[in-house]
Parts: sequence; structure tokens; C-alpha cells
Amino acid sequence: MFKVKKVVDLSWDLNENTPIYPGDPEPSIKVATTIENEGYNLFGVYVGTQTGTHVDAPYHFSNTGETIDNMELDFFIGSAVVVRVTDKKAEEEITMEDLAPYLDKIQENTIVLFNTNWYKKRGTEEFFHHPYLNGEVAEYLVSKGVRFIGIDTINADKTGGTEFPVHDLFSEKRLMIGENWAYFDKIDFENVVVAAFPLKIVNGDGSPVRAVAMEVEI
Repeated sequence: MFKVKKVVDLSWDLNENTPIYPGDPEPSIKVATTIENEGYNLFGVYVGTQTGTHVDAPYHFSNTGETIDNMELDFFIGSAVVVRVTDKKAEEEITMEDLAPYLDKIQENTIVLFNTNWYKKRGTEEFFHHPYLNGEVAEYLVSKGVRFIGIDTINADKTGGTEFPVHDLFSEKRLMIGENWAYFDKIDFENVVVAAFPLKIVNGDGSPVRAVAMEVEI
């Protein structure tokens, strides 16, 4: 048994102002029924599969990749390490040098979170010119048996670029990417467990998630 001592929400609010990747569907969340008129409150929700805090299934970047409904649920919960790269500038790569202090903590099935603090730039043009992982880092993580990474930027690869080495590799290897997460800087404890379960969208390329980090005591 383990005890959860603290929970940190790593998710954006989901509303019509939630940041989206350029060209993705605009979220629409409207009142559908009310207690006064129909006897109950209900909202109509239209969002893209990549809206807000979300995960990418392999199908997102490959027509032959696995869809979100077929990914095993144990992908979405596990021990995590937070890689602090808050000194990164706009469109600067996250490299193996940045990863070096954390190598002994990255084991098979570790969830790796990249803390850039770029989520704080929401509402500015700079938000879309974020740091991103380079291909060497992605390849190293895959070689170590990492199945799931998360980042507090809108894209693990460079937004507006023409190549997507992180997405291509994780798609090919049947692995998961979490993007547009937030508040990694509030994870101020060791023994981190992350949970971020997707909706069971049949044949889906990904899903919004409610991502959390938990401090656990075994």
C-alpha cells in the first residue's frame, strides 16, 4: 500500500481560451440544457483530440500506429522524474547535456517530465516559440525503456518546423507523448508518481487528459 501525501494538478483549464496548436479545431464549450428549462444542467463540448493538456498516441504521426483506445492503461501511470530546463530560451533545443544530471534516475518505464516553465507564456506570441527536445534525447530515452514523456510546451518538437523527430520516433516505437502540460515547477517533492489517463476515443490519435503528479509514501 502507499499513501498519497500531495497532489499537483498538471493540467490547463479547458475552456474556449485554452491554447491550441495552430490550425487545430477551436474549442467550443456551450450550455446545452439548464435546470430552469430542462430540469438539469448539461454542456455541449467540442474539442480536438490535441486540445489543452493531452497525450499523443502513435497514430497521431502514422496511419499504421496504435490508436489511443488500444494503448495499455499502465502507460499512463508510473514513477516520474522531472528534468529542470527552465533556463532554455525560445526555440532552443533540450540536449543530452541538459539530461546528464538525471541519467541515474531514468530507468525502464520511468515517466520523464521536461520542466521549461514555458506554460507561463500563455497568451503571448512567444508561447509558440518554445524549447523542444532534440532527436538525440528522444533516442536515448527510448533506449532506456522510457515509454512516456511529458513537456510543458505545446509541442515536444519544434512548432512550425518541417521535421518531427520526437513524434516520429515515439510513433514508430509505440510510445506516448504528453504535451501542453503545466505547473511542473510546483512539483517540489521526491517520489513522484504521475497519472494522466486518456478518454477511450475509438481509433483516436490522442486525447485530452487530467494530468496529476502525486507525492507518495510507501
